[in-house]
Amino acid sequence: MQGMIGHHLQALEMTALLATRTENEGLRLVAKRIEISQADEIQMMREWLTARGAALPDPHAHHAPNATLMPGMLTPAEMQRLADAKGPEFDRLFLEFMIRHHDGALVMVDSLFSSAGAGQQSDVFAFASDVEVDQRMEMERMSAMLRESQR
Repeated sequence: MQGMIGHHLQALEMTALLATRTENEGLRLVAKRIEISQADEIQMMREWLTARGAALPDPHAHHAPNATLMPGMLTPAEMQRLADAKGPEFDRLFLEFMIRHHDGALVMVDSLFSSAGAGQQSDVFAFASDVEVDQRMEMERMSAMLRESQR
């Protein structure tokens, strides 16, 4: 949960860039869905950790020099590249990077479910299963958008 919070926070940073860097309404809709779902999931994860007396992660930890990034997360240089792009170049990078980012979440879910005894609590199982389904669906949408933009 602690690692996934940072992962989700970076997705929110990525979606925040759309306001000034794209004119693609379809991409804005996909990003809005990502923003809403990830913000809700961050709140749920924070509550889950707090209820168990676990520490909440530093929301800026992934910005620290030499920070350990969760699977699929963008490096600071990649985030800067995305932030510097506009228009169709931004759209392409956003889609490519967010697909990779979502794939990283699937790696984390697979790792959880392949660990003996992990994911057994009903709330954890439900959360991880929802993440898997949502991320796969969003990846399919974004992949289709990326293919369409390359025609």
